[in-house]
Amino acid sequence: MTTPDIESSGAPRAAAAFPDAPRRSKGYDKKTVDAFLLRAKAAFDGGAAEPLTATDVRRVAFPLVRNGYAIASVDAALGRIEDAFAARERQSVVTRKGANEWVNRAKDTAQVVLDRITRPRGRRFDRVSIVRYGYRVDEVDLVADKIARYLESGDAVTVEQVRAVAFRMQRGGYRETQVDAVLDAVVEVMLAVA
Repeated sequence: MTTPDIESSGAPRAAAAFPDAPRRSKGYDKKTVDAFLLRAKAAFDGGAAEPLTATDVRRVAFPLVRNGYAIASVDAALGRIEDAFAARERQSVVTRKGANEWVNRAKDTAQVVLDRITRPRGRRFDRVSIVRYGYRVDEVDLVADKIARYLESGDAVTVEQVRAVAFRMQRGGYRETQVDAVLDAVVEVMLAVA
């Protein structure tokens, strides 16, 4: 089943008919998802009281409930909506300040990311205490190496791959918020040059 979550113009629709999560699994709360899609549509159409950015779309979180929407379907739609907002933001900056400004912003962000992820393995991010759980260091370092190769030499990595990355947890692992912030910055860079 395809989901009518965005119009052919890239604008989010007012509501979406996503498939339900499998019976024994939880999914995203339908009312919360539908409310966010209405907000996204209003923001994209310029009629929202609060602006919405591609970053806001990427960071949205929904409660997990029984009889909710299938997570993968909603996440895929959010990716397309984020792409539409990012394209609009890029066009706005290019129109107002020129393409060089946009390119320079993307370069600066890419360099900050690269400086972080090319640190020595095991020391790329802050670690949580040994009694707390953080992202598995070896898994994060593996992804960081792949992203570094993408930024340095153009190795193949897609926005969808970065969005879909998930790490197991370990005691004393990397601090989740730092890793997530870097992954968000990578997505911003990738969308900036798309």
